[in-house]
Amino acid sequence: MQDFVSISLVYLGIYALSAWSLNLQFGYAGIINFGWIVFQSIGAYFAAVTSIGPMTSHSYQTYIFGSSLAFPLPLIVGTLSGAVLAAILGYIVLTRKIRSDFVAVIMLVVAIIALQVVTANVSLFNGANGLSGIPQPFNGVLHLSRAGYQWFYVGWLTVICIIVYLGIEWLCRSSWGRSLRAMREDEELATHLGINVQFLRLVVFVIGGAIAAFSGALLVEFLGAWSPDAWSFVETFVVFVAVYIGGRGNNRGAFLGALLVPVIFGVFPSFLPAFGYPGLSSTLQWIVIALLWLCTFYFRPAGVLPEGRLIVQREGQPDVSSMFRRGWQGSRKSLQSEGR
Repeated sequence: MQDFVSISLVYLGIYALSAWSLNLQFGYAGIINFGWIVFQSIGAYFAAVTSIGPMTSHSYQTYIFGSSLAFPLPLIVGTLSGAVLAAILGYIVLTRKIRSDFVAVIMLVVAIIALQVVTANVSLFNGANGLSGIPQPFNGVLHLSRAGYQWFYVGWLTVICIIVYLGIEWLCRSSWGRSLRAMREDEELATHLGINVQFLRLVVFVIGGAIAAFSGALLVEFLGAWSPDAWSFVETFVVFVAVYIGGRGNNRGAFLGALLVPVIFGVFPSFLPAFGYPGLSSTLQWIVIALLWLCTFYFRPAGVLPEGRLIVQREGQPDVSSMFRRGWQGSRKSLQSEGR
């Protein structure tokens, strides 16, 4: 039971980072990134190969860029790899005047091609077998038991999630975040307001890609293994459903969606006893996730926690929101006194 709770909390932290990165791109900027999983995968891969050590002639695994960097350098390398890949793909796709639905299709094709290349090429990424024996950070220093190390990782990941959440919230509530909303609602109007839409899309794409790669690096260092089969493009839709159900453009909603979809309906069934024919529980899991998304479309299209209205005022100006509330209350009282 302790393993179930600690592992579920670790996955919750990873999926929260994942949902925040995609919410930044999709929820705030309106970029439909169906290739999101590629950035998490590349962060996981580079964190793995920079921790596992250089490949030798006696190695049972084949990979490139192998080294033994001290912690936290593998996390930094993994994060930077996602940022670089996002900068390259973003420059090719997002700096052109391409419709958002075409961007979504292009990124989906990139994710499918990447999965096929990684799985088929054994000499580069060890094929479908993936990598194992990845050293876990702090494990050889703290000398904790297996359960103790898992709870330590929960605490360490909680601190990281709080820092990332506060940073994203600060960005999204700043003038930069308001520019993202303006670009999302009407790119042409945002351009007339003096916003460099192409550059802004590229920047938010890079930040989201870096956070996605960071989440993959954290996960692979906790698991001690990397497998391309676990990074299929369908995983992108799990995070999309989490963001949509929780509430687009709301980081608290994205966290709630990460708890509901990937953790409760994704991780929890793996701890249940097997029933029915092989693969039945996995099939039912996808059916439940699809039904959740459909129900959200129908009953709560803005999500469980919709994006709130952001009222901004300069220093020295009166509080517009409080004036509005006072004016509304005064209007109600006057109407009641007149008997309307």
